Amino acid sequence: MSTPQEEIRVLVVEDDPVAADAHRLYVDRVPGFTVAGVVHSAAEARRALDRMQVDLLLLDLHLPDGHGLQLARTLRAAGHHTDVIAVTSARDLTVVREGVSLGVVQYVLKPFTFATLRDRLVRYAEFRTTAGEATGQDEVDRALATLRAPGPASLPKGLSGPTLERVTRTLRDSPDGLTATAAAESVGISRITARRYLEHLVTTGRAARSPQYGQVGRPELQYRWVPGQ
Repeated sequence: MSTPQEEIRVLVVEDDPVAADAHRLYVDRVPGFTVAGVVHSAAEARRALDRMQVDLLLLDLHLPDGHGLQLARTLRAAGHHTDVIAVTSARDLTVVREGVSLGVVQYVLKPFTFATLRDRLVRYAEFRTTAGEATGQDEVDRALATLRAPGPASLPKGLSGPTLERVTRTLRDSPDGLTATAAAESVGISRITARRYLEHLVTTGRAARSPQYGQVGRPELQYRWVPGQ
C-alpha cells in the first residue's frame, strides 16, 4: 500500500470507452490521485491487478463479462484488498448492502459530474490518512464520517431531483446546446418549467446560456452544458 504522501493509484474499470476516458480525465484532475490504468472488462481488471500496484478501483458494476460485485468477490478470494468506488446507474439498495462486505467504500450514480467524483475521492483520501489507535467512540465516528458525502443541497422551491436529473441528462446529451422549448419537448414538461431547471443549472455553474439569433422577434436563450461538470 502507498503511504499517505504518495499518489493514490486508481484502476478505471469501465466498458464504455467514452465514459472510461472521461473517468480517467476526472481522476487525473484530482490532486493526490493518478490513473494506473484503464480496462474495459472484469478479465482485464484481474490481469491488471496481478501485474501492477493499485490502491483503488473505480469500478463500473455492469461489465460485458460479469457484474462488478462478482469481480470484487473474486478479487477478495484471491487475496486482493484493493478498495472500490462503485459506479452504476442502478438504484438497487440490495446491491449497495452487498457491496459493503466486499470493500466498496463509495457509490457514484451515473450520470455524475466531476465535482461529485472529486468529492468522493477527496473523502476517500482523507479516510486513508486515519491511522493509530482511536481514543474513543467519537474518533472512530469521525474517521468513518469522512467517507460519507454531505447531504444534497436543497433545491429551489418547486424543483424536484428526478426532473432535474432528466433535464441535466438531456442537456449533457445535446452537444450543440438546446433551448428551453427543446428541453421541454424532450423531457415532457412545460417550457417555463424547463427554463427554471436550466436556469438552476446556470446558477450552479453546470450550464451556460447565450442568445440564439436568426429568429424573428425576441431571440430565445440557448443553453449548453459546461464541459468537465
